[in-house]
Amino acid sequence: MNQNHYPKDEAFHKSLSGRYRTASIWQGIFFSALAIAILSLIALLYNVVDGAFGYVAYEYKKDPASFTTKALDDLTQQELLEILTTNLSQGAFTKLDNEKPMTKRSKSDLYTLVLERLIQIDTQQTWSMTDSIFRADEIKAEVAKQYPDAKLEFRSWLTPVFLSTPMSSKAEFAGVRTAILGSLWMVGIAILFALPIGTGAAIYLQEYASKNFINNIIQTNINNLAGVPSIVYGMLGLAIFVRALEPFTSGSLFGVTDSNGRTILSAGLTMGTLVLPLIIINAQEAIKAVPDSLRQAAFGVGATRWQTVWHHVLPNALPGILTGSILAVSRAIGETAPLIVVGASTFISIDPDGPFSKFTALPIQIYQWTTRAQSEFHSIAAAAIIVLLILLLTLNASAILLRNRVQRKY
Repeated sequence: MNQNHYPKDEAFHKSLSGRYRTASIWQGIFFSALAIAILSLIALLYNVVDGAFGYVAYEYKKDPASFTTKALDDLTQQELLEILTTNLSQGAFTKLDNEKPMTKRSKSDLYTLVLERLIQIDTQQTWSMTDSIFRADEIKAEVAKQYPDAKLEFRSWLTPVFLSTPMSSKAEFAGVRTAILGSLWMVGIAILFALPIGTGAAIYLQEYASKNFINNIIQTNINNLAGVPSIVYGMLGLAIFVRALEPFTSGSLFGVTDSNGRTILSAGLTMGTLVLPLIIINAQEAIKAVPDSLRQAAFGVGATRWQTVWHHVLPNALPGILTGSILAVSRAIGETAPLIVVGASTFISIDPDGPFSKFTALPIQIYQWTTRAQSEFHSIAAAAIIVLLILLLTLNASAILLRNRVQRKY
């Protein structure tokens, strides 16, 4: 080798300095990109939290004194029940009692019904958390001037009641219980459908399929399908699961007569189809990462290909496959467009009790609230976004713990 091509002495130090300078520039660029990403995430989270807390000015449409001489907060459970029994119409009381016996409702539930059905809250204006903290005196003066009869309180829209209450036409009494249950049902069906099929397809393509023209086309299409817009999967789900397979997805094959194809089963299968290419690709990469020496050792002691795959390749690839399922859950739980096409309800107060139920989901609920003109709906939309983020992190954390446990085992 000719040593004359390498710089020496002064030229060497100059070249070395140039390399360090280039490395420092790129390091600065990478650090700046990371800082911008972190700041953007913080700004996003702060904007959501900023809308979920803050001052609220509200009035009672009917004077509470017309129903009781005591303060509402001091009423007992029995007194609240007597007020509802006396003042609600017979039809309204019977309807509520059929949904859930009034005598078995909690005090907070009865208190909410008194406010919602009898007294009725009229929200005049809401303020963000930032304004409520830094402009508190101005807000109090503004309320005293513009809404002299209104009450002003600092409210957290994210409360246990918000989590345990179904949808309502009034933002003050609306909750996300039905939407949470719908999202969990949908994600559960999607993973149960997509994970076995995706893993099986990945095993075949990686371990059994020969490298020919047809299999190359299949592999290329799977890679392309991972980037197809989600609305296309919604149209696919509408054509196949809602319409073509309506006897199955509506439950009519199993004796269900009060439903059509726009059920939570159709939504789950549509979401499963949406994340299927993602699961296949991640499973293939996980299987590919298993060393060939492991396969050769199994073949060397007389194992068949299936025994090798089942007892050696798949257990070692399982952590990577579960990582793919985490990504699939993250995408499925946040999609909105396919659910709109498949037929998710924008207003529903009945919890899903099976795969053939009508449904809604958290993204649909958030979308519906953000399109409303009233500012209080924007506040509960911000609270619902926080719930969606917590739910997503909880599901991801559970999947990560399961993956780590499998990884330690094998």
